[in-house]
Amino acid sequence: MQCATKLMKFNLENPLTNFNTIPSLFLLESDHMPTLKATDDVCFREEAICLISQFSCKFHPFISYLAVNYLDRFLSSQPMPQNKKWVLRLIAISCVSLAAKMNRTDFSLADFQGDGGFMFDARTIERMEYLILGALKWRMRSITPFSFISFFIPFLKLKDPALRQAIKARAVEIIFKAQTVTKLLEFKPSIIAASALLFASHELFPLQFPCYHKAISSCLYVHKENLLKCYKWMQKIGKEREEGSMMDMASSWDTAVNVLDQQFSCSESGNGSAITTAAPGVRRERDEEKENEWLPQQ
Repeated sequence: MQCATKLMKFNLENPLTNFNTIPSLFLLESDHMPTLKATDDVCFREEAICLISQFSCKFHPFISYLAVNYLDRFLSSQPMPQNKKWVLRLIAISCVSLAAKMNRTDFSLADFQGDGGFMFDARTIERMEYLILGALKWRMRSITPFSFISFFIPFLKLKDPALRQAIKARAVEIIFKAQTVTKLLEFKPSIIAASALLFASHELFPLQFPCYHKAISSCLYVHKENLLKCYKWMQKIGKEREEGSMMDMASSWDTAVNVLDQQFSCSESGNGSAITTAAPGVRRERDEEKENEWLPQQ
């Protein structure tokens, strides 16, 4: 398994090294799309993404992105077992492991299992990797929005390299953040890339935005209606997150004020004793279910 994937050098921006032409990317992108819709799978997905972020925090962000891509496509292939935390953790570890191997990144399984959670041996993780590979039909060179960024940028006709780099960097940032939003999985990677560039252009060059929108919409590969829908969703998500950040700041301020009030009250009362709240202990739960009922046998 490890030897097989180690031979394949992978780049999210250039996924198909043998025939990496633009028509090929647009033709094949649907084969790399997840079809995640069930509510239970969405909840499972959110928890798994948190674990993937935790396991891959020391690696390049592309590894985390690729691991979540594998997760989404895997979740689309079969229903997930409920109330089995060890399965959730095992899938997350295996997705990160596969993504790291595809990117030729050296790692140790101990990197994923040092926080006191469920522990898995190499054989168990490898069996899950094979299950994921089978569900993905061994299509590990994922076609993602990053594969289309360089294609759409020339439509903006930016002559200054610094400006092209700035809008690309902002679009990449938007794509990273958009991956966590399950609703956007309904759109093709090319549409997400085009929408991210439009979103970035509206932020950086608002006066030129109408021209940029018209230019990208004129592309023969772009479905205009889906582009508009995706762009509006990105706007909505961006607005909600901005409002959420402001609410978090307000909440933090209220909490700080309450703490200060409490401290002053204690001082005024003349009571020198300190009141502390101990953090609740973390109890490791053991799942008595056997892994053999879910994992493929070798």
